[in-house]
Amino acid sequence: MFVRLVASCLSIAAIATTSLPAHADTARDAKFLNKIEGSWRGPGEIVAGKYKGTKFTCSLDGSTPAKTLGMSLKGECRVGIFSQKMEATVTRKGKTYKGSFLDGALGEGLDVTAGNVTRDRIVLTLKRKELNGAMLARLANDNKLNVTVSVRVGEDLVPVIGMSLNRIDNMAVGSIK
Repeated sequence: MFVRLVASCLSIAAIATTSLPAHADTARDAKFLNKIEGSWRGPGEIVAGKYKGTKFTCSLDGSTPAKTLGMSLKGECRVGIFSQKMEATVTRKGKTYKGSFLDGALGEGLDVTAGNVTRDRIVLTLKRKELNGAMLARLANDNKLNVTVSVRVGEDLVPVIGMSLNRIDNMAVGSIK
């Protein structure tokens, strides 16, 4: 159900193709991606489209692969009494990131076609058929992860989903606390 809500939000307009700069600094990227490891929980809301105002809660576990640069978030999101498994995985391919949300664009999900990491955020290009968008995940601090999913409408990126996740595992990141 939640996947269909997300897909409906993403289908609010036909989206023009977008791309992000393909610059990646391995040490900086690894430092950011390692901070995603752990357990996260928090509320979200669909902020545009047919299901505008729909609130949900997600519980996700973040991990990084041992042999490549990347990250994975797995868990579930709930809308009322309904829950939907969630999974997003990205890995570094050359100077950018590739991956999928759920089972990718060939299934009911989205493809991650490009990405860029900075000190406190990752921006990923999302694609499903004619729809293009972006996901921004920003660490406000070591214990708060804000996620915005936007779709391209003409020249603009329009936010459709927002989440604010809190670290719930009390895991120290970066330095010993």
